[in-house]
Order: sequence, then C-alpha cells, then structure tokens
Amino acid sequence: MGVSMQVPRDAVLLRIFFGEDEKSGRLPLYEAIVLKAREMHLAGATVLRGPMGFGKSSRLHTAKILRLSMDLPLVIEIVDSEEKIEQFLPVLDEMMGGGLLTLEKVRVVDYRGKEPAA
Repeated sequence: MGVSMQVPRDAVLLRIFFGEDEKSGRLPLYEAIVLKAREMHLAGATVLRGPMGFGKSSRLHTAKILRLSMDLPLVIEIVDSEEKIEQFLPVLDEMMGGGLLTLEKVRVVDYRGKEPAA
C-alpha cells in the first residue's frame, strides 16, 4: 500500500527548466529528479518535453533540425506545500549544474488519483 499524498488548497508550483542531455551521475537529470521527488514523498512530478526553446546561452534547441543528439528543452512541474517544496530546493541544487527554477503560488482545485484495480 502506497503513501497517501495530500496537497493543501494553497500550494506552490515548482518548475524546473533544463536540457534533455543533462545528467545526474549516470541517470538522465529528469529521471533523477522525479525519483528523488518520489523518494521525498512529494505529491507528484510531471516531465514535459518541448519541441523548441532557448535559455541563458541563447542557443536554439529545436526538433526541426535532425541530429543524433537533440538537447531539447525539458520542464518538470511539481505541486506541493510550500514547506515540502522548500525542503526539495537544496536537493535540486546539488543535482543540477544549470537550468532555471521558478516558484509560484497556486490554488489546488482537486487532487485525486484512480484507485488501484483489485
């Protein structure tokens, strides 16, 4: 039986922006972040892959140019209490070499999962 996650009505949205080629040790950074968020019992994490973007370097990353390694933009979104997100930030700092983190206050309207099949 898993841990039941509760998200307060007034929560925080953490967005983490970085390139698909980023690593944390031997794992892709996105995988390492999601696994760590799960280990720390955050309410959930979603990885979004962008077809195009640029960041601080102004280097354009796009799926239109065919190449062997496409360093496309990724965004991970995590919604949880401000306290739990604040506890996660120092962990992220150790995992990430670069990227952009943003926080914004959000109002959770509904949060429920499907019951596992019996």
